[in-house]
Amino acid sequence: MIDFRYHLVSIVAVFLALAIGIVIGSTSVLKGATLSVLEKTSSAEKSKIDSLINQNALLKQQRNADESFAAASESVLLHGLLSGSRVVLVQGPGAPGQVTSGISAALIQAGAVVTGQIQMQQPFFATGSQSDLDTLNRQLTPAGATLRSGTAAAQAGQLIASAILTKASPGQLPAGVSDASAKTILNGYAAGGFLSVSQPITGRATLAVVITPATPPSTDDANNQSQTLVTLAQQLNLADDGTVVAGQLAGSGPGSAIDVLRTSGQPTHLSSVDNADASSGQIVVVQALYEQLTGGKSGSYGSLPSASAAGPSPAPAPSGVPTP
Repeated sequence: MIDFRYHLVSIVAVFLALAIGIVIGSTSVLKGATLSVLEKTSSAEKSKIDSLINQNALLKQQRNADESFAAASESVLLHGLLSGSRVVLVQGPGAPGQVTSGISAALIQAGAVVTGQIQMQQPFFATGSQSDLDTLNRQLTPAGATLRSGTAAAQAGQLIASAILTKASPGQLPAGVSDASAKTILNGYAAGGFLSVSQPITGRATLAVVITPATPPSTDDANNQSQTLVTLAQQLNLADDGTVVAGQLAGSGPGSAIDVLRTSGQPTHLSSVDNADASSGQIVVVQALYEQLTGGKSGSYGSLPSASAAGPSPAPAPSGVPTP
């Protein structure tokens, strides 16, 4: 005889099987719907990616064409702009070699004389070495000279500027002239590990280009290296007829000396060029120097959103036509 317990177990088994069937069936339906949605989404995203890849390829082709045009036009655009001018190059730690060499070549195309290259070293920017720098400043200050108030790095910048630059105005040494004091200052900072002379200085210049590191030490504009490099550029600018701060595009964003300069909100006569790794940017470096030299104007030039224009406007007219 079949008891009630057997009927109860049978009924439970039936309902359990029914429930499992319902779950499995609904899961299959949901799975199919989900796959359909995912497939449509994947197809749409692939189309977007393909479109972006094509757009990127077109932009790269356009950039290469622009660069080829700039390189081919450089000798005409720059001819005679800085004829007879003397320019010194000052590199920050890790400044890109291709930027330095490109700017140097553009300056020569413009008729300028590159009077030398100075490479600033990390101890110049390190907070732990400012006491040693201050001591060296006092030792290297020429008799009768007075240092402006400021940090040890600012005062060192003033002395370095006095050794490599001049306005060639009454009471100052003429351009191209060096003296024992200048050599003593440079040798002193070099012996202290604060700078090195990567290309011998052949007398004082009247213009300067500061080349920023390939990458900023951080994305915070408050970092000491970028702040100090701007301070150095300002000291150079006080001692000459024009200074441009130049860097490569990938290293001129947040945290860089160029970004510090542009976002400081302080009036300055310094110019900046954020794409000096390109031929077009190297041309603009020369044009910005010319703009400062002839009109005392400055600007923020390049490709980044922080730039006010691609270059000086109107662009300076070259002097004559270069001989092929």
